[in-house]
Amino acid sequence: MAAGALVTSTALLVLGTQAVPATAKPAPHDGSLRTGALQAKLTGAQRTALFKSAEDSSAQTARSLGLGSKEKLVVKDVVKDNDGTLHTRYERTYDGLPVLGGDLVVHTPPASEASGTVSTTFNNKRSLKVSTTTAAITKSAAETKALKTARALDAEKPATDSARKVIWAGDGSPKLAWETVVSGFQDDGTPSKLHVITDATTGDELNRFESVMTGTGNTQYSGTVTLNTTLSGSTYQLYDTTRGGHKTYTLNGGTSGTGTLMTSSDDVWGNGSGSNTATAAADAAYGAQTTWDFYKDTFGRNGIKNNGVAAYSRVHYSSNYVNAFWDDSCFCMTYGDGSGNTHALTSLDVAGHEMSHGVTANTAKLNYSGESGGLNEATSDIFGTGVEFYANNPSDPGDYLIGEKININGNGTPLRYMDKPSKDGASADYWSSTVGSKDVHYSSGPANHMFYLLAEGSGAKTINGVSYDSPTSDGVAVTGIGQAAALQIWYKALTTYMTSSTNYAGARTAALNAAAALYGTNSTQYAGVGNAFAGINVGSHITPPSSGVTITNPGDQSATVGKAVSLQISASTTNGGALTYSATGLPAGLSIDSSTGVISGTPTTATAYSTKVTATDSKGSSDSASFTWTVSTSGGGSCTSAQLLGNPGFESGNTVWTTTSGVIDNNQNQPARSGSWKAWLAGYGTTHTDTLSQSVTIPAGCKATFSFYLHIDTAESTTGSAYDKLTVTAGSTTLATYSNLNAAAGYQLRSFDLSSFAGSTVTLKFTGVEDSILYTSFVVDDTALTVS
Repeated sequence: MAAGALVTSTALLVLGTQAVPATAKPAPHDGSLRTGALQAKLTGAQRTALFKSAEDSSAQTARSLGLGSKEKLVVKDVVKDNDGTLHTRYERTYDGLPVLGGDLVVHTPPASEASGTVSTTFNNKRSLKVSTTTAAITKSAAETKALKTARALDAEKPATDSARKVIWAGDGSPKLAWETVVSGFQDDGTPSKLHVITDATTGDELNRFESVMTGTGNTQYSGTVTLNTTLSGSTYQLYDTTRGGHKTYTLNGGTSGTGTLMTSSDDVWGNGSGSNTATAAADAAYGAQTTWDFYKDTFGRNGIKNNGVAAYSRVHYSSNYVNAFWDDSCFCMTYGDGSGNTHALTSLDVAGHEMSHGVTANTAKLNYSGESGGLNEATSDIFGTGVEFYANNPSDPGDYLIGEKININGNGTPLRYMDKPSKDGASADYWSSTVGSKDVHYSSGPANHMFYLLAEGSGAKTINGVSYDSPTSDGVAVTGIGQAAALQIWYKALTTYMTSSTNYAGARTAALNAAAALYGTNSTQYAGVGNAFAGINVGSHITPPSSGVTITNPGDQSATVGKAVSLQISASTTNGGALTYSATGLPAGLSIDSSTGVISGTPTTATAYSTKVTATDSKGSSDSASFTWTVSTSGGGSCTSAQLLGNPGFESGNTVWTTTSGVIDNNQNQPARSGSWKAWLAGYGTTHTDTLSQSVTIPAGCKATFSFYLHIDTAESTTGSAYDKLTVTAGSTTLATYSNLNAAAGYQLRSFDLSSFAGSTVTLKFTGVEDSILYTSFVVDDTALTVS
């Protein structure tokens, strides 16, 4: 029974829980791996505690996401990064019914990041609502229809489990449905568990997908290897207690059950010949332990479920069975003996491929049909290839060929090619609107191709003695970022940003989010993801970051003789390493710290200075900024009228002001009072703090007035409690505090007399703080500090 491929999956949506999300502008980054974004290693007790915490707060989480009263969240997985970021994967129920396609992941920043934003990856963000949960189509009718579907796919011995009532939300509008699982065998002898989704109102088939995931590998053995076994009495068992208790069984030609545990009297397993019963078992055990080590050493993952418990392997399945498969219901890998029962499909990349199906089944759970099914298969090819490179086994060097030794085509060619998938005669090189209609082993082609481009780049090259020549859909060359970074990005995308119906467009979004978390948006890795996907006709190219230094101009400055000042010069570099600061034309009495970029001291001479500051990185790149620094004498009653704030209307973007990420923006969901830019603090509907500040020197003898326009809107309905607050300060003096209770339409002018600060430098600061539920937005525009 071939798996169906009828569904075009919904695109992945990554949305903040802010009611009208602001556009954050991440700072430049040098592209080095952010180890804080890597998955932390957790004990069983720690994982249990995280699950318990997520379960206890699931109702509050559902409310904060705006889910309906009939919807509940069920915790499926919790991943914690080294920096404390939590990624909690949920499934949904509606009126007590399971929701297929309602899965989502909530990303919670660490507690140390007070300004961090909680965001959510939705499979399908549609609000769930159906007119009734009473089915017009009976359960038996749905089961009968599912059996007919299975027979039409040439199923052998099909039999249905009892159908269950569900809400189908994998694509389109949510519908009441029946899910029927038909057990049997596919036409090549592979066991089948075909899920058929039937509309409970019309009887139409909404979807079908296979949950037994197959992958054909090669019959190349890995030479003489060391296996972890267990001595029981006088008999050795192929039982690895060091890797979660992995056991290898033989089915002796059977097609059901666990089989018989492989044993040996001398701890020698096989002789390298396919006719020897123990050879296939030795290869399967080696593949399992190597794959376990690959996931643990590369990603910190402790087994397929990340819980320290191993799956098990079954060899000698059926007779002349030329395949291998993963079945999550038994949590096991199964291998056939190949043509003539002498070419068991137990090579290293097959083990990596099959166990990776298990990782997918226990993370994103990509549906095994349509585009998501192709991504599922590609993920197993990608990590199976990673296992092969990781093992560094001289008998099986790493390559980007799938099944290169099996000779399944009879002419020595591989089963699949990652550099140009169409060379197998069936796989697609690039994405198109029809790719989802292909068998999942062929719709995997574009994703395999993308990974090769991401890791190695386009064009001709030779790797480990194998020649490749990878094209791109638009003829634009792509530069690889290296396999190590490519694997980290794909793993994080799978485990924290993909959901069950992710399609190719959604996979690009997920991979970009992963690259941003691991390396930053201004990194070669982030651009590499965008360009690799563009190379397979998904999305547009991203310009790689320029190499050099960027310095922020602080704007013109004022100071007073005898009054101490302190000014921080801000700069960044894409090359990494420390920056060195220097300055010319500083007022007499001031100096710059070459390490920190802080200009400090006490001016001694009143005049106007033409100041230039320069930042230089370790590679010699530099950038400079020039401004005027006016020093006046203290006392006196004269004052030149002026407006002292730099970038007062924010139209220069994120300059002059010091802010948390994303505060200054031009997002039209909260329009500026004038122009295009403004400062938007809070508005996320979760525990969050935003700040906006600028230091300014008020000349002595001046009358000073600080003013700004403020707009407040909120989702809070209370009329008596101030849950979310904006505090405005001048130095240590609080000028005003606003809250959700002050929400009103339009902008309102606020003014404060700062004449008492004349002759000193003062920091003006806005601080917006929200609680955990319901948003309040504080929007500031057209600021001014006028003196006269």
